[in-house]
Amino acid sequence: MKADIHPTVYQATVTCASCGNSWVTTSTKKELRIDVCSNCHPFYTGESAKILDVEGQVDRFYKKLSARQSYVEQQKVREESTNVFNRSVDDLALPPRASDSLKKAGVLTIGQVVEKLAEGDSGLLQIAGFGQSALTAAKKKLRALEIELPEPPKVEKAEKAEKTAEAAETSEAGE
Repeated sequence: MKADIHPTVYQATVTCASCGNSWVTTSTKKELRIDVCSNCHPFYTGESAKILDVEGQVDRFYKKLSARQSYVEQQKVREESTNVFNRSVDDLALPPRASDSLKKAGVLTIGQVVEKLAEGDSGLLQIAGFGQSALTAAKKKLRALEIELPEPPKVEKAEKAEKTAEAAETSEAGE
């Protein structure tokens, strides 16, 4: 070791400003004054639990409450965005003429488009300005959004079958 490089060590008196407790230790200073010692520090006296419980409990409660409220709001936003049926017809990205005609007819949400499709293709085709190409595009977009398209009513098929049967009977009767 090199000589004369170490500081001078003294028998120092440590005095606590909070409780007045003092003791002797070694230090490079002759006297030390501290704010809190082990006799009066809340951690060592066991009062830290009381202080945390009394002062921090309300703050922790409000922090948890605000976190919960923001979580609930985020869940509502996610639920609304995932609930495709409540989304606007504009989200289908149909041609402007088709989307305008749907809005004029009062069909404003994707759920209403699906309801019209439940009536059959004619439900949408009866809307002025909404043609076959718009219907095809709408069905493609609905499938892309993973919406299960309703089956057209079977009444129409039964009526078509009856009409073809009647036409066959009239052609046989006419021969």
